[in-house]
Amino acid sequence: MPMKRRLMIGAAAVALLAALGGGGAYVYFFSGLRTSPTQLGLSSSPQPSSSAVSTGLAGNWTVTTGSLAGYRVKELFVGETSKHEAVARTSAVSGGMTATGDPTSGFTITKVSIVADLSQLHSVDAVAGRNVTQRDFFVSRQMDLQSFPNAAFSADSIKVQPTGSSSKVSLQLSGSLTIHGVTKPVTASAQAQLSGAKLEVAGSLTIDMTDFGVTPPQVPFTAVDSQVVVEFDVFLTKSA
Repeated sequence: MPMKRRLMIGAAAVALLAALGGGGAYVYFFSGLRTSPTQLGLSSSPQPSSSAVSTGLAGNWTVTTGSLAGYRVKELFVGETSKHEAVARTSAVSGGMTATGDPTSGFTITKVSIVADLSQLHSVDAVAGRNVTQRDFFVSRQMDLQSFPNAAFSADSIKVQPTGSSSKVSLQLSGSLTIHGVTKPVTASAQAQLSGAKLEVAGSLTIDMTDFGVTPPQVPFTAVDSQVVVEFDVFLTKSA
């Protein structure tokens, strides 16, 4: 084989290896093979609630195990025309609330506080040929999670209309969201239902990360949107 041709083949091979090493493998060969989990929502088959819980919602409630919070954001791989939805979640969720009222006249929810530990976020989408959890490093660095590990939602008072016999209740949760040390007013659309001895509340809201002083993460071969969907599925138990 002529020397010039061997050099050209060698140069092409080096370029290809560089693309693979830099994360380009999934962009050029596998970017069509990608999946994202559906948005968090209420459990499809809630457990029957005890009469004591269903008739006695008034009281103090505490976030318990099974709760999830996270984000989904669109990212565009170089050379592609359709965007992929990156999804990450954390089960490190804490907080609580207080409910007063009754099913006939409605409820007032006060002292609402939900905190998610963003340092425990883990990517849960899939892209063939790529370890998507590597994205978590860029997110952590861009959001400075060492200094600002938590996202917190709080509300002084939320009105819940009379529930009647409905198993699900639609809610508009207006309050404040704090991310990266910046607090902004937000309203989340949510649904709530009783499941066994637990109260489940699931919903979402859309924010622009730049409003919270966060620049879209700089990821090799990928452009990330600034709009982010914050989603949650929170379970609470009533204090004795």
